[in-house]
Amino acid sequence: MKNLFVVTHTQSIHHVENKVGGWYDTGLTAQGEADAGVTADRLAATIGDAPVEIFSSDLLRASQTAAIIADRFLCPIETTSDLRELSYGSAGGMPQAWLDARQIPAPDNDRMDHRGGIEDGETRREIAERVYRSIDRIASRPCDNQIIVTHGFALTFVIAAWIMMPIEAAGFVSFPAKSGSITHLRQDDYWRSRAVLRLADTSHLKE
Repeated sequence: MKNLFVVTHTQSIHHVENKVGGWYDTGLTAQGEADAGVTADRLAATIGDAPVEIFSSDLLRASQTAAIIADRFLCPIETTSDLRELSYGSAGGMPQAWLDARQIPAPDNDRMDHRGGIEDGETRREIAERVYRSIDRIASRPCDNQIIVTHGFALTFVIAAWIMMPIEAAGFVSFPAKSGSITHLRQDDYWRSRAVLRLADTSHLKE
């Protein structure tokens, strides 16, 4: 039985400053560090003593979340840029209101290659291709319990890759998630079916 536990990084400095994230690289707040500890506890209670592999976006807010989880499991982290959030290009680090005033929703006939009004930002196709590549690599490894720390928008493409949704069909899909959420993905040994058992759960942060 293969289990993937996908964590969205906890509260980051750009959240409280109301700035655009993307590849703008800020670390966790004190609340984010505390929430990462609670998230680690929930994962440990769920997984128990089974061997674990941990993978993370290489952006600071994700890798710091992953490091707190890794301390709980006493295992290393493998970081990769493929699990990064969508890049907003030159909008990264700008006030969120600045981006909101410039973003242009994608038309229905160009969902995957539209740049959203920011010429140097990533398209959905570009983030999908790198996230799909990363999930294919991670899922092919033999470890039965894997933790992936990524970002809120990137989570959609982690799930899409897991259920083997064709990239062309990922233009409309969205799985919203709050910071510090846990999504549990599983593939059974007999039918080889891939399930989403728990989606963007934050109940551990409310306890």
